[in-house]
Amino acid sequence: MTDKEILQGFEDGSFPKEQWNHAAHLRVAGCYLVGYPAVEALTRMRDGVKRYNVASGGKNTEDSGYHETLTCFWIAVAKAYLAELPDGMTAAAKVQALVDEFGARRDLFREYYGFDVLKSREARARWVAPDLKGLPGVS
Repeated sequence: MTDKEILQGFEDGSFPKEQWNHAAHLRVAGCYLVGYPAVEALTRMRDGVKRYNVASGGKNTEDSGYHETLTCFWIAVAKAYLAELPDGMTAAAKVQALVDEFGARRDLFREYYGFDVLKSREARARWVAPDLKGLPGVS
């Protein structure tokens, strides 16, 4: 599937649930970050994940589904990484580089967060800053 097809499937809820993995999340986040300002990319990702969860039979509750802190974390990581790529790269190449770099690193957040922080309902509901080390690209 092309980035455009993946993004369309994510937005309309038709992306195959069995293929909705960490790399697919990153691809969508990357597409948003190369196409929109970071604040809008985060809003689109936030709203889209919630909508996709419901469309694919899931629920967004205090204990499952959408996780605000993880979404914000990965948008920050992706934004910082994309900002370091050469200006001459195409949007598709930037998104692919992001997926190549972090697609197999779904547990990267463990370097930034203690277990209890991310398992909390507070972190699921709203942004909680890392307790182990600062986010990349954030002073």
